[in-house]
Amino acid sequence: MLSLSREYISFMAAGLGASGLYSPSNDSDMSESCCRIHNLRENFVMADATDTGNPQRKPDWLQIIAIGRNPQYTLARIIVLVALCVFLFHYVLLAVKVDGISMQPTYKNRSVNLVNRWAYLWHEPRRGDVVAIRLAGVHLMYMKRIIGLPGETVAFSDGTVLINGQPLAEPYEKWHCDWTLPPKKLDMDEYFIVGDNRTMPSQNHTFGVVERFRIVGKVLL
Repeated sequence: MLSLSREYISFMAAGLGASGLYSPSNDSDMSESCCRIHNLRENFVMADATDTGNPQRKPDWLQIIAIGRNPQYTLARIIVLVALCVFLFHYVLLAVKVDGISMQPTYKNRSVNLVNRWAYLWHEPRRGDVVAIRLAGVHLMYMKRIIGLPGETVAFSDGTVLINGQPLAEPYEKWHCDWTLPPKKLDMDEYFIVGDNRTMPSQNHTFGVVERFRIVGKVLL
């Protein structure tokens, strides 16, 4: 396109000379004609650049999947997502791995679950909640179910839980239990916790009274 433009300009220059627009003997006419030729050339060069210019290449589908249509916006979203994950898993959620069968069949051995450490910011633990109970830090904990609340009296009679002498409905308890244990009065900062698997003798099962400050949070189902 550019070579054609130059030929056309040369042709126009020859035409201008033949038509008397400029001649070597007329300096003013020659200057005016040169300006016209220069303007024509600039116009053709600009047109050539517009016609043959490389338009902006659109991102292909792989780039769109990897970083999106706007890389800066995608990077900002990634930074926000990483910061949110760090905050959640450092301050709110705690991953725990079940080691044992005391919570079967609700929670299987070696299953991984999340504990919500903010679950009891606005209310106290409730009956039926499955909670994580710390022994020493957050690296060794029990996962048990709350059956007795502060101030209550808890007992077992032939496998049935009695709260203040009244049977407790436990729809999560699937297997037969034959425990019989004497009543236990809870203080105002104590909870009675026990696992769902009560098929084993009570001597082989970890359960009983825990203080409120040992409850780390509620296990998410």
